[in-house]
Amino acid sequence: MSDWLGLKDKVVVITGAGGGLGAEMARAFAAEGASIVLLERDLPRAEAVAGELRKNGGKSLAIGCDTSDAASVEAAATRASKEIGPADALLNTAAILRPGTLDTLSAADWNAQIAVNLTGYLLCAQAFGRAMLARGSGALVHVTSIAASEPQPFSGAYSVTKAGVAMLSRQLAYEWGPKGIRSNALAPGLVRTPMSEAFYQAPGVAERRANMVPARRVATPKDMADVALWLCSERSSYVTGQEIIVDGGLAQTIMGSVPRPGFSG
Repeated sequence: MSDWLGLKDKVVVITGAGGGLGAEMARAFAAEGASIVLLERDLPRAEAVAGELRKNGGKSLAIGCDTSDAASVEAAATRASKEIGPADALLNTAAILRPGTLDTLSAADWNAQIAVNLTGYLLCAQAFGRAMLARGSGALVHVTSIAASEPQPFSGAYSVTKAGVAMLSRQLAYEWGPKGIRSNALAPGLVRTPMSEAFYQAPGVAERRANMVPARRVATPKDMADVALWLCSERSSYVTGQEIIVDGGLAQTIMGSVPRPGFSG
């Protein structure tokens, strides 16, 4: 059962693949024998990951792409299909964070987050899903966050965009399911990535965050990649329209913050 997941020789497209979750997902899928297309605005970062995959015997292609721009996405899809092959799976991981309170958030920062974190997911689903629809099979995985259902204050439009992605995934599952395409969302909790690393540099933050999680640790990108592998594999062939929360139990702790004298564990 060397190909238990059935991903060998599949073409997997990953957005935001130059670092954090995207890069780790690229490594995980390459290890299963998939051919990887890495989309990234910062092309040198994607090329570095692609070079690493090739050094380890994998097949990969790095493409500079602004996923919020329809023309850029279409060009990337055309090139990927010619050089690697039509997509079998798409992992939407690209995201940006523009901190700010809603009373002062500029329209430019609001629109920038929506363009990358939400509109970009649709554009990539359209461009790379075209081949899946023609073939009658394929898998989409969209990275959301527990912030999609638990508002993350002082983060501008971040929670709003992630909530939008969760609904986009469900709508794609409904519309494309009869055509053989599965669409699911992967919702991380606390994950230590380059985007969040600055927080962990503050004294005591890593320990405090880990203690908030029932699993008593902050997730790594590999924790997310392992779930993404399953969601794109034949082992999850009857799973679609779902939002899989991967947070070590963090979302289940809200009632524990309510004072209840005499009921403390």
